[in-house]
Amino acid sequence: MTVAEKHVPVLLSEVMAAAEPGPGQRVVDLTFGAGGYTDAFLKAGAHVVAFDRDPSAIAAGKVRFAAAGDQLTLIEAPFDQLEARLSDSGIAEVDAVVGDFGVSSMQLDEAARGFSFMADGPLDMRMGAGRSAADLLDEVEESDLADILYQYGEERQSRRLARRILSAHQESPLKTTGALAAIAEETLGKASKTHPATRLFQALRIFVNDELGQILRVLMAAERLLKAGGRLVAVSFHSLEDRLVKRFFSAASGKGGAVSRHLPAIGGPEPSFSLPVKPQRAGEQEVASNPRARSATVRSAVRTAAQPLEWTRERLRGLGLPPLVLSPYQQSWSTLS
Repeated sequence: MTVAEKHVPVLLSEVMAAAEPGPGQRVVDLTFGAGGYTDAFLKAGAHVVAFDRDPSAIAAGKVRFAAAGDQLTLIEAPFDQLEARLSDSGIAEVDAVVGDFGVSSMQLDEAARGFSFMADGPLDMRMGAGRSAADLLDEVEESDLADILYQYGEERQSRRLARRILSAHQESPLKTTGALAAIAEETLGKASKTHPATRLFQALRIFVNDELGQILRVLMAAERLLKAGGRLVAVSFHSLEDRLVKRFFSAASGKGGAVSRHLPAIGGPEPSFSLPVKPQRAGEQEVASNPRARSATVRSAVRTAAQPLEWTRERLRGLGLPPLVLSPYQQSWSTLS
């Protein structure tokens, strides 16, 4: 049995209950990863279109699911290309979209990918093609790096850490995860149980891969693609992801007003989604067998027959996104990558 086949996706029963895959239905799996959700959808009889921008995940998927035939379509692309890629395949609507956001277990466990400071490897962090975290350190300004650490890592000592990182990088280029983690440890110390590099690595990974922008764009695309009664299911692993999904669902279901009391309430059109169930988290038994499930949250929504919302700048601001997500700096990085 391969590593992928041994992999058990988090909150599988909850995702299946929310997505309700069945014979003849078309389900989109974002992101394919090790194929755990896809495997369950296929066994339920659904036709699956699975996205992953990681070529190694797609290659492994072709081997693992070779017998699936035309019941499975694997697409190597960022999942914010969902709408365009489905259109190219002649698909105008789907029954369910399931998003498993963030870095995969396989990527974390492979030191050569540079996602984790637990084992030394190249300072990479790319989920697919594009520029690496090492490339970012070569060109980023101190103020921009501080913003990345603060907004994407929620690092309170962002400016101090950014200054120290770039100073060290100028003296001798930081090319490995171990070298970068050591700078974080020297600068921030070990005052808590959380490793001082945790927020730093999260922030760089999110920026390098434009993760929050990807999630925002795919949520809006799913709203346009889902048929009435279709299901949108999101699995998130940290507060920035979950906050975005929560506020998107709240706005699209008509439950969201202004995030701040200083902003006017957002009113208007008929809700494009309903929220039939509350968010769900892993139970003690699942966390005991799979510690990475501890931070996972599943949120789901059901598409109504209403027109998709018009996502104006005002509505987007109401989602409380970190300013970097919609900034020219993040967009130019993503475009050039």
